[in-house]
Amino acid sequence: MNALDRQIETLMKRVTQEVILPRFQNLAKGEIIEKASDDLVTIADREAEVMLAEGLAAIDSDPAIVGEEAVHADPSIMDALSGDCWIIDPIDGTHNFAHGQPPFGIIIARSFGGLCQSGWILDCLSGRFCSAHLGQGAQVNGETITSQPTGAGAKPIAAISMMFLTEEQQEMVNRTIAPYYDLVDIPRCAAEQYPRLALGQNDVSSFKRTLPWDHAAGILWLNEAGGKAARVDGTEYRVDEPDKPGLIGASSPEIFDAFVARLQANRG
Repeated sequence: MNALDRQIETLMKRVTQEVILPRFQNLAKGEIIEKASDDLVTIADREAEVMLAEGLAAIDSDPAIVGEEAVHADPSIMDALSGDCWIIDPIDGTHNFAHGQPPFGIIIARSFGGLCQSGWILDCLSGRFCSAHLGQGAQVNGETITSQPTGAGAKPIAAISMMFLTEEQQEMVNRTIAPYYDLVDIPRCAAEQYPRLALGQNDVSSFKRTLPWDHAAGILWLNEAGGKAARVDGTEYRVDEPDKPGLIGASSPEIFDAFVARLQANRG
């Protein structure tokens, strides 16, 4: 683990202990706000983002700061995604956190020119710390890891979110994907879903919404671990294309290719 990783880990754990965990299962009704349908924010999200932003600026004040809650208040902040920036998800898995259940975590990415260069993911309850830097591999708690498929049975394990799919898309999954995979529920938390893809729990996941604070760090980490995360057409994920739908993550390039082939065959 390098010096920057240690600084980021220390910051994330301090925010967890001082802001997030004191409010876990301890939120008043007025401290949970619905930003949009099925999209919650809590007082802990907002306070954590402020503390994380201040901490990152102390580490390096040159990059712009793009935080999920700041963007909700001022969408123009997204313009900074094409340059040098820190990207913050103060509590990923807010729906879980607001309902007093795991998993949830903090996600931070460092991006330049629209491409993620470094990423960090902290599981707030277990303390699992994932880190990755472009071209330097992926680590968990400072130890280099290699992505492993589940090998659990005849079928790969697919964590597929149905909640943002149209009825037609749901029918397509049930008809063309379900027979070839063991379908499991998603954790509603990218900070948990990406580690599951590399650590032998899930083999493939698909995402419709691809906002950078949810995905930039996890995609880099999974790819650096030897898995594969990319757009459905195989192109790399860019943080400055937040409205572009469709993203697949898999425990290996082979599983990625097989899953995409089934999607493309259905479209054909």
